[in-house]
Amino acid sequence: MQTHILGYPRIGSKRELKKACEQYWSGKIILQELLNVGRKICNDNWKIQQEAGIDLIPCNDFSYYDQVLDMTLTLGAVPKRYQKILLNKSNTELDLYFAMARGYQKDDLDITAMEMTKWFDTNYHYIVPEFHENQKFQLFSNKIINEFAGAKQAGINAKPVIIGLVSYLLLGKEKEVGFDKLDLVQNLLPIYTEILSKLQEQGAEYIQFDEAFLALDLSEKAKAAFQLVYAELRKKFPKLKLIVATYFDGLKDNLLLATSLPIDVLHIDLVRNPEQLEDVLEVIPDSLQLSLGIIDGRNIWKNNYETSLRLIDKAVQKIGSERIFLAPSCSLLHSPCDLDFETELNPEIKNWMAFAKQKVNELASLKALAIGSDDEKLLLEFNENKKAAELKRSSRLIHDESVKHRVGNYTKQDAERKNNFDVRKRAQQDLLKLPLFPTTTIGSFPQTTEVRNWRSKFKKKEISEQEYDTLLKEETKRTIEWQEKIGIDVLVHGEYERNDMVEYFGEQLNGFTFTKNAWVQSYGSRCVKPPIIFGDVSRPTPMTVYWSKYAQSQTSKWVKGMLTGPVTILQWSFVRDDQPRSETCKQIAFAIRDEVQDLEEAGIKIIQIDEPAIREGLPLRKEDWNQYLKWAIECFRISASGVEDSTQIHTHMCYSEFNDIIQNIADMDADVITIECSRSQMDLLGAFADFKYPNEIGPGVYDIHSPRVPSKEEMLHLLKKAEAVIPAKQLWVNPDCGLKTRHWPETEKALIAMVEAAKECAASFETVN
Repeated sequence: MQTHILGYPRIGSKRELKKACEQYWSGKIILQELLNVGRKICNDNWKIQQEAGIDLIPCNDFSYYDQVLDMTLTLGAVPKRYQKILLNKSNTELDLYFAMARGYQKDDLDITAMEMTKWFDTNYHYIVPEFHENQKFQLFSNKIINEFAGAKQAGINAKPVIIGLVSYLLLGKEKEVGFDKLDLVQNLLPIYTEILSKLQEQGAEYIQFDEAFLALDLSEKAKAAFQLVYAELRKKFPKLKLIVATYFDGLKDNLLLATSLPIDVLHIDLVRNPEQLEDVLEVIPDSLQLSLGIIDGRNIWKNNYETSLRLIDKAVQKIGSERIFLAPSCSLLHSPCDLDFETELNPEIKNWMAFAKQKVNELASLKALAIGSDDEKLLLEFNENKKAAELKRSSRLIHDESVKHRVGNYTKQDAERKNNFDVRKRAQQDLLKLPLFPTTTIGSFPQTTEVRNWRSKFKKKEISEQEYDTLLKEETKRTIEWQEKIGIDVLVHGEYERNDMVEYFGEQLNGFTFTKNAWVQSYGSRCVKPPIIFGDVSRPTPMTVYWSKYAQSQTSKWVKGMLTGPVTILQWSFVRDDQPRSETCKQIAFAIRDEVQDLEEAGIKIIQIDEPAIREGLPLRKEDWNQYLKWAIECFRISASGVEDSTQIHTHMCYSEFNDIIQNIADMDADVITIECSRSQMDLLGAFADFKYPNEIGPGVYDIHSPRVPSKEEMLHLLKKAEAVIPAKQLWVNPDCGLKTRHWPETEKALIAMVEAAKECAASFETVN
């Protein structure tokens, strides 16, 4: 029996990579200093796993931005627009790489970033590969080989982790109509072969191919591609031990395909789909070893040793311990680094948790327990694990009968507005009196170093609550006045009091707890610290009314109330695992409903309830969608439906494909929806146009995830594309997302250009009509 890790967090236990990347981008450190930080993180990660006794330790799970982008650079799948970057001899391969992720605006070049979207059903974002008919590939970057060599130098005969060829193609997007990206399999195979040849020469024994798509619905063509690719790799590398890792769901109808591949080890996720173990054991051939994903790589709760040992024992009884590998369910990329850094958590709740470092130790302990070790320390750990599970089940911290009663008495009327959209729209037009192509932003404005310092000083009690309040009011007032000055129609207060769009609300809701250092990567250098939902959720007092009222008092224009929706709060938190997620979401929905009603009573007549995670939360299998969408849409409607017709409800979604759930988006019945559209050049808008989406819509015209500033002409071009498919009277004008991560100079330039573009569009429309 062997243990292995599919991947380890790469940001560093104190977010060292985030800080180093941002310093490099701003010119504060040189390339070698950035590379040194990356090398140290790799060495530290390897050491943690080595000291725990893990048998197969991964390499190439580290990335300076994104593992899919790493593969794109490795395979030479660099879009043509970036090739001029290397003409400047001072630019390096890593500069090209960052330009693909973030865009590039210097050296008389102005190049947009590649598209970004969610990694399956997680809150991690990857950079989407771009594919063209008959595309040629080459081994452009040696990162995979270099990291394996670095591990050997550190005394680790590591297991390289590579995105599988078929999954890599399925993660990408065809940039022309009329060809299928899977037609590129034969073009890619020689490059994968070259990579494996170099790794074999360096002494690699095991290679892990991440093929998450084996847990998704597959076309017959995709199934054939899997068979072809692994037959070719097996033929060329008979001595390499090939691991295929699946995760995030069960194999289900792909079971026979996966177990028939000519590989050595198949990894399955027994956290998301424990039921599949029996099916796999029934058909697994004698030649195949089985990796059991028994530790949750996506949540922070301790493993239940008794449950895991039962699964391990079932597999051992059927195929023998020598054919068993033990692993987390997926890469630990989605887990915080180290629970030892949390010194202020409630000890009772902390005793229920395990972060990445602790999960590595749990894995080693499970192996020892499974093979029958009688070590006294290990047996004590087993008993403590059992006791922690029992204490969690019976804890008074978790249960609130009044919350259970409210949710239990839910009726359909709780999820219905008083009238349909046509009636509401007339009431809102009469009250709000907004122009054609009304402009707004998505909510947050740049959180400057000063703002973050104020928050830090306030938390450390270096400034009083009154001083902090005064500073934030001055910043809010300045932001309101600036928006008025440039002519934005619907203002926002800037959210300077907020640390994070989910954490801020969780801090004020019962049933949540928070950490100091439990950071996980969302994209690039963007890290989030998800709240932890451990118990029943309720809202003891208003959360946003104070700041919304203050902002509205500073202007005669309308100011939006800004809230995060129940599904997004659920998706972007670490969620309790002792009841259905739908039940927890409904509890959050009623808490947000209370806040919406209080905002309306305070005179806030436009309220945005952000739900960027609705699409992300979809189960990976279409057969499971309806059940999820039923409760997810219902929860949004519960949160939004307690207001009068004249109160306008907005929602926001970003980086999602909507074609296949457009009816469900319409069923949310938000008066206005704002979506990401600039990176996709308005392609995402097609779903709304084809569907004849009835409500109002704001397709983003400004990509805020890139530091480049779009011109007025660029935004006008996007608006004209939008106007060609959506009636002008339904269109809003806004950025793709909140501006929290941006700097003021670029924000000011971009928003001034955005307002000018909107006014020009409105004038043009009125002239024609």
